[in-house]
Amino acid sequence: MVADPSLLLTADRVAAALGTRWLGRTLETHAACASTSDLAAERARAGAPAGVVIAADEQTAGRGRLGRSWHSPAGENLYVSLLLRPARPAAEIPPLTLLAGAAVARAIAPLGVSPRLKWPNDVQLVDAAGARRKLAGVLTEMASAGARVEHVVVGIGVNVNTTAFPEELAARATSLRSTLGRPVDRAGVLAAILNAFEPLYEDFERRGPGVAVAAFTEFAALPDRCRVDDRLSGVALGVDPDGALRLQDDAGQIHRVISGEVQP
Repeated sequence: MVADPSLLLTADRVAAALGTRWLGRTLETHAACASTSDLAAERARAGAPAGVVIAADEQTAGRGRLGRSWHSPAGENLYVSLLLRPARPAAEIPPLTLLAGAAVARAIAPLGVSPRLKWPNDVQLVDAAGARRKLAGVLTEMASAGARVEHVVVGIGVNVNTTAFPEELAARATSLRSTLGRPVDRAGVLAAILNAFEPLYEDFERRGPGVAVAAFTEFAALPDRCRVDDRLSGVALGVDPDGALRLQDDAGQIHRVISGEVQP
């Protein structure tokens, strides 16, 4: 439970800080659900319009990239999914993950933190020892018919007020509260993310994936030495227009990484 009423995540409190025209103007908040993304996909299949946002105080089956579960304790963080119906072709949708990460970074930077984006879906903060710790993750899921996109669900999890993580996450995760040393209003953070996402997404619809790549690059932790799935190591130099990571190995060869787990 959230002790401070000002930290409650309610549709009214989010709406009071919302500056969007369509995104989040229909906002469902749930005390608990299995997955906000599953609910958003259900709404999409039932014909809901773009802009519906589903948020929950707790997820019992929250998921991240590569089949991982997402730590979702009750009343502490943001678990939210956005329903989109882009007109871009299916091949251009993957960079929406980069765009969502950039929206989170833009939203939280005014709080006094310095977000860094790790390709393709992590938002990180630097701790006192200089190590980057994961603050947020993005999972983008698409339903399509051939080249035509029927809907896209962008799931975003942000560690807002958690101060104690499971042992397997403690060394690599952080929260806004842990970084700032004070509680943070989840409704305000959600409104800020939606306010940042809508204009970026509208520009993406007009001009394509390059918009997402440029927004990501603004906060990207690049260049950066890394390895991919223990099969490739080198220096990540940047992101190509289609969202692929551009990595130079130690022999100087450039590789395009379309998918995989990027590690230090």
